[in-house]
Amino acid sequence: MMSLFRRVYNIAKREIFSIVTKPVYLLSMVIAPLFCYIFFTTLMWSGLPSEMPVGIVDLDNTGTTRNVIRNLDAFQHTKIVNEYPDFTHARKAIQKNEIYAFFYIPRGTTEKAISGRQPKISFYTNYSYLVAGSLLYKDLRTMSELASGAIARASLRAKGANDQQAINFIQPVVINTHALGNPWLNYSIYLSNSIIPGVLMLMIFLTTIYSVGSELKFGTQKEWLDKSGGSIIVALTGKLLPQTFIFFLMSLLYNIYLYGYLHFPCNSGIMTMILIGLLLVLASQGFGLFLIGLVPSLRLALSIGCLWGVVSFSISGMSFPVMAMDAPLQTLAYLFPLRSYFLLYVNFALHGYSIIYAWLPLIIMIAFISLPIFILKRLKNTMINYVYIP
Repeated sequence: MMSLFRRVYNIAKREIFSIVTKPVYLLSMVIAPLFCYIFFTTLMWSGLPSEMPVGIVDLDNTGTTRNVIRNLDAFQHTKIVNEYPDFTHARKAIQKNEIYAFFYIPRGTTEKAISGRQPKISFYTNYSYLVAGSLLYKDLRTMSELASGAIARASLRAKGANDQQAINFIQPVVINTHALGNPWLNYSIYLSNSIIPGVLMLMIFLTTIYSVGSELKFGTQKEWLDKSGGSIIVALTGKLLPQTFIFFLMSLLYNIYLYGYLHFPCNSGIMTMILIGLLLVLASQGFGLFLIGLVPSLRLALSIGCLWGVVSFSISGMSFPVMAMDAPLQTLAYLFPLRSYFLLYVNFALHGYSIIYAWLPLIIMIAFISLPIFILKRLKNTMINYVYIP
């Protein structure tokens, strides 16, 4: 038993020396994750963009339409920066990226509204910028509905109705909207909790593949295997232990940063998220080992690992809901560790559910951790017989 611990210790010491002496490890294990932690959270520090530039085309120019414009300018996301004489000038302003949207009020709007002839108010948004287009669409549509209600109320007042009667007629059913999980609609809460673990997962993929693949590339695999007494399990354990420790510290750091310092919602408690972070580290290492064992070529395995990690951001469900994807893609999503992590995060941190509601992603994460079992024999044979050809 002491001999076993001694072998693991010797290989771990050898790996620590590699980590300390090779800048690529410092870059992939510490510098790159830390940079992404700071970059993404400061990029979305305010949570949502505000006071985005919007133009106005007011051809009616009455007291009612000017009041509509003032109310629109009071919205959080909207800032009226210019008024244009016609549609063409406003369209050119959007094409020049001077504004993200404009509100178009045709001539005779107020007169038609008062006489009951249903005027049309238009708004145009630039959906080349998804976030800006979505937020401004919401503001402009809300303002259009409010403007319609204000004009209708004025008409009802002119016919003798009081304010309460007018409001009951305009809005017979009052709708209350409550956003769950992220009631502030904070984009940083929405994205940082997936992007930051995703970047760490990608770095773990590449580091694990590189650390094993470099043994093959530089012809040191037999020395590494000899130090383990010919046991591939001992060899991998000693090699990955220092990396696991460092990556776990990095996952611990982002959990403390997000939930302790930034106070992102964490209904399950920070300890649960720390354990899930450890699962992500182990699952990512397991998948990285599986790739380098399945494809014992450093160049090809790194390419596959990088592709798998990048696709994870799109298929995990944080940017586009998996339920809206085609059925084959919904199944394929579970082949990416970030998808299971995202589900665990939503279930525990946002909703505070019991583990019984998250048993499937938990089992999938454990399956990723167990993947190297299927390639141990193949990887050992590769270590013994592999000859690197530049």
